[in-house]
Amino acid sequence: MTPAPTRALVAWAFYDWANSAVATVITSFVFSTYFTRAVAVSPELGTAQWSHAQSASALAIAVLAPILGAVADRGGRRKPWLAVFTLTSIVATALMWYVRPSPDYAILALVLVAIGTLGFEFGTVFYNAMLPDLAPRAKLGRWSGWGWALGYVGGLGALAVCLVGFVQTDRPWFGVGKEDAANIRATTVVVAAWFAVFALPLFLFTPDTPSRGTTMARAVREGLAMLAHTLRQLRRRPVIARFLVAQMLYADGLATLFAFGGIYAAGTFGMSFAEVIQFGIVLNVTAGLGAAAFAPLDDRFGAKRTIVLSLIGLILCGAVVLLARDKAMFWIAGSALGLFVGPAQAASRSMMARLAPPGERAEMFGLLALAGKATAFLGPALLGWATLAFSSQRAGMATILLFWIAGLAMVLRVRER
Repeated sequence: MTPAPTRALVAWAFYDWANSAVATVITSFVFSTYFTRAVAVSPELGTAQWSHAQSASALAIAVLAPILGAVADRGGRRKPWLAVFTLTSIVATALMWYVRPSPDYAILALVLVAIGTLGFEFGTVFYNAMLPDLAPRAKLGRWSGWGWALGYVGGLGALAVCLVGFVQTDRPWFGVGKEDAANIRATTVVVAAWFAVFALPLFLFTPDTPSRGTTMARAVREGLAMLAHTLRQLRRRPVIARFLVAQMLYADGLATLFAFGGIYAAGTFGMSFAEVIQFGIVLNVTAGLGAAAFAPLDDRFGAKRTIVLSLIGLILCGAVVLLARDKAMFWIAGSALGLFVGPAQAASRSMMARLAPPGERAEMFGLLALAGKATAFLGPALLGWATLAFSSQRAGMATILLFWIAGLAMVLRVRER
C-alpha cells in the first residue's frame, strides 16, 4: 500500500474536528440540557426520554453498523457511505432549530436527536475504516491519536463559539434574539455548519479505496453472507474476539463516566451547572492533550501497551476521585484522569486498524461499534443499582472501576501482532 500524502491525512483527521461538535454541543452540554430543562414536561421526565432515545439509537447502531460495514467492504468505497451519513447528521442537527421550548416539540427533538446520532455513529464506522488504507502501518497510532486530539479541540472550539456567541451573552450574534430560546436553538445551526465546513476537506483531498464494480444488490447479499461467516469464525480469531470483549468492557466504563460524571460532581461536591461545564471543558482539554502525547508511544510500543497504560491510569485516578473529600482534590484527580481517556479511545482505533484483515476493515470497525454499544445499558444500570443499594453516589461511581479492571484483564490476554 502506498501511503496517502500528508495533506490527505490531515484532511482525514479534521473530520474528527468536524463531527465532535455534535457530540460536545448537542449530546453532552447545550442541547441535551435545553431539552431536559425547557422542552420536556419536567427535568426528570426529560432525562428519562433522552436516555430512551439514546438507548434506541445505541441498539440500532449495534445491529446495523456491522452489516453496513460488511456491505461497504464488498463494494470497496468508503466515501459515498460517509457522505450519506454525514449529510444525515448535519440535516438532522440543523432541523433542531425548530424545537421550541414546549412539550409539544419533545417528540420532534427526540426523533431528530436519534437520527443525528445514527448518522454520526454510522459515519464514524466508515471514517475509521479509511485509516489503515491511508497511513503507513508504522504511523497508525500517531494519526489515530492526532485525529482524536483534534476531535477534542474541535468540540471545545464549537462549544466556545456557542457559549460566547449565543448562550452566555446578552446580545447573541447575527441579531438572534432570546424569545422562544432562539439563541439556544441557534447553536444547532452553528453545529451543523461547523460539521459541514470542516468535513469538506476529507471529501476533497482524501483518496478513497477503489470501487470493486459490485452492484448494490450484490454487495448487500455478499456483505450479509460475509458478516455471518465472520461472526461464526470469531472463535477462530481469538485475538480479535478478545479485543472486542475488552473494548466492550472499558468502553462501557468510559460511556458511564461521560453520562454520570457531571451528576456526580453536582451531587457529591455541590458544583453548580457553570462549574460542571467548566470541569467538562477541562476534562476535554486534558483528554486531547493525552491523546496527542500518547500517539507516538502507540507506534513505538504498540496499541496494546498504550491501552494497558491508559487503563491503569484511569483506574488509579478514578480511585483518587472516589476517595476525594473536597472539591480541590476532585478537580486535580479528575483533570489527571482526562489524560488517559483520549489515549484509551485513540489506541482502540489503531489497534483495530492493525488487527483487521484487508478487505474486512469496515466490517471490523462495524463490529467495534457493536462492541461499544451492545452493552451500553449495563454500566448505567449497575451504577444505578449500586447507588440505591448503598445510598451513595460514590458506591455507584465505583462500579465504573470494575469495568476498567475487567477490560484491563481482557486486554492483557490479547496478543498484538
